Amino acid sequence: MLKKRIFHIMQIGDKRDLISKFFDYFIVFAIFLNLGVVIYDTFDSSIAYKTILDTIELVTLIIFVIEYILRLWTADLLYPEESRGRAVAHFIFSFYGLVDLFTFLPYFVPFMFPSGIVAFRMLRVIRIFRLFKINQQYDAFNVIIDVLSEKKNQIFSSVCMIFVMMIAASLCMYSLEHEAQPDVFSNAFSGLWWSVSTILTVGYGDIYPVTTAGQIMAILLAFLGVGLVAIPTGIISAGFVEQYTKIKNLAEYQEETNVSFLTLNVDHRSSWCNQTLRSLNMPKGLLLVAIHRGQDILIPNGDTKILKGDKLILCAESVHQRDQIHLKEIRIKEKSEWIGKPIRDLDISRQSIIVMIRRKGHAIIPHGEDIIHFNDLVILYEKGKPHTS
Repeated sequence: MLKKRIFHIMQIGDKRDLISKFFDYFIVFAIFLNLGVVIYDTFDSSIAYKTILDTIELVTLIIFVIEYILRLWTADLLYPEESRGRAVAHFIFSFYGLVDLFTFLPYFVPFMFPSGIVAFRMLRVIRIFRLFKINQQYDAFNVIIDVLSEKKNQIFSSVCMIFVMMIAASLCMYSLEHEAQPDVFSNAFSGLWWSVSTILTVGYGDIYPVTTAGQIMAILLAFLGVGLVAIPTGIISAGFVEQYTKIKNLAEYQEETNVSFLTLNVDHRSSWCNQTLRSLNMPKGLLLVAIHRGQDILIPNGDTKILKGDKLILCAESVHQRDQIHLKEIRIKEKSEWIGKPIRDLDISRQSIIVMIRRKGHAIIPHGEDIIHFNDLVILYEKGKPHTS
């Protein structure tokens, strides 16, 4: 239970869980404090406070090390479908696993290999990775990664267009300016810096054409540069609009209705207390879809034991009571973007949990690898929303 509790505290916390909420704020504070030390260390005035700054950096790095060790310890809960060793390896080589590692590793490498301290000091440039730790604490920042991933082909194509235009401009400018400026445009690639600064609309002016034809070429290229740079910008902007629309509305071709589930509080007098789910004499038409246990939400299986204090979420046909919990039922239509995707890859908030899938009259207790099919009924529970009665 301690391991599971630590895992839930370190994940994106439930706002109702004060310890988890405090942990999020504490890690963010440590990140900003560490980055502040790194930035101030570049000022000459920091020499007078060298001891204090080094102490602060060491303390914050120790915090990052402890957090990393705890994440390794709870990796099997993050990837429950994998073995202990594979889950740890999966986390270590994941993006955020590498970010966590590189936030503190460059600091300690010189102590392990003192003979190469000058060379290893260059590795401390990787400290910029600590900025990505802020990204771990907030769901909204992950939209950036999702947008770049979805639009990578379009962005790559636009970058290739810009690269081809830069090479072509360098060759053309060499042909037009070589005789007038042999020292400046000495070969076919000598104008590459000029073409980069012109196409990207920077225009430093350290290299420029002096012939009439070269100046006309520069004017045309400057206009083309504005349009070419706007292409990837427009792609990314459109991607952000699409991604936020998905998050807000889930998908265009999905129906959403509210469905009510009955809740049952288990006390010591209940005949279900300390019984496994498979041993219960469950009435016909009644289905146990989830268990509230403290701050956790458990998806039950046949071996799950019901304990005192549990709140059972039951689904029943044609039953209405005052004590109800409202979940969201999503009908997957033909053009839904969820079709064919495993549950772990769906565009839903980390505060949402899919508790059940109804498919052709059967109720499915979902796992991360389950694939969404056309006409599925997906039961979604959102942790951040209050329950109505």
